[in-house]
Amino acid sequence: MEEDEKYMWRCIQLAQNGGNATSPNPMVGAVIVYKGEIIGEGFHIHCGDWHAEVNAINSVKDEALLKYSTLYVTLEPCSHFGKTPPCADLIIKKQIPRVVIGCIDPSLKVHGRGIKKLTDAGCQVEVGVLEHECRHLIRHFTRYNMDKRPYIILKWAESSNGYIGAKNQITMISTQHTLMLMHKRRAESDAILVGTHTAIIDNPKLTVRDWYGKNPIRVVLDRNLVLPESLNLFDGAVPTLVFTTKRGVNKNNLEYIAVPEDDFSLSRLMDELVIRNIQSLLVEGGKELHQSFIDGGLWDEAFIEKSNLFIDDGVRAAQLNSCNLIEIRKFFGVFIFHYSHIES
Repeated sequence: MEEDEKYMWRCIQLAQNGGNATSPNPMVGAVIVYKGEIIGEGFHIHCGDWHAEVNAINSVKDEALLKYSTLYVTLEPCSHFGKTPPCADLIIKKQIPRVVIGCIDPSLKVHGRGIKKLTDAGCQVEVGVLEHECRHLIRHFTRYNMDKRPYIILKWAESSNGYIGAKNQITMISTQHTLMLMHKRRAESDAILVGTHTAIIDNPKLTVRDWYGKNPIRVVLDRNLVLPESLNLFDGAVPTLVFTTKRGVNKNNLEYIAVPEDDFSLSRLMDELVIRNIQSLLVEGGKELHQSFIDGGLWDEAFIEKSNLFIDDGVRAAQLNSCNLIEIRKFFGVFIFHYSHIES
């Protein structure tokens, strides 16, 4: 088991190289071992490209060794035709005798079918090595497939006395270094959300600038279409969704999602995001927006930056409930609190 865990850890390391480029596919890593030596490695690089197992098999210099090797992979090999052929079929074709899998694929397209195909072909299959760690790797993908909503991450910065800013004005609480972390999380997310008030007061771009990666889809709540077109959100640089009860004119990467007044809810928003294959959502709005997600139990992780700055009066930060403190990290003199949601 220790030997299997060692190679599965390597698979996890490889999988993380895919980052958010794999979305809406999950991050997956694979390793091929022959007589205690790694002879092939691979990870899913980009959605639509070859899967981790294929890349690992193709990296093996002496294909004859595959008949005597073990394939390690973080996620159950696929069993269906998508943008690429089934990985399970390739493993069987190459006659790899043993396959060690981190966790079962939660999507209904696979969910055990890949394992069954391998075992029916005579492969020795073992499942559950570093299962918790492998499941954590695909948590966005799992939430999307199991609960039909994006994986939701809340993020805000607050003063030492619990304010997120002065009333009706921009208040810079984050530092140059913590802004880099914020942009990293943006690059790792499919979409980013703000409300009407934040859009007006802060006029944010919601793009990735202090980190490498693609821009998330911008989502803004504008119930009554009061936001001026001069805002950065409407510059056409990034696909932007406006959730409203009115009718707007789609143009320049801008899409208006009109819903009835009595259905203007976070639940309806989640449905619209799922339709658009958005698996992860970063919420960077103000107190009211954050609190609505918290009170509705619609969140998975939260990152709260606690500044040394003191604000005499202003807007109080949202209050988490049903949460578990994962980590307190000191980052260039600033404490960042990382929480996870405890579901009832």
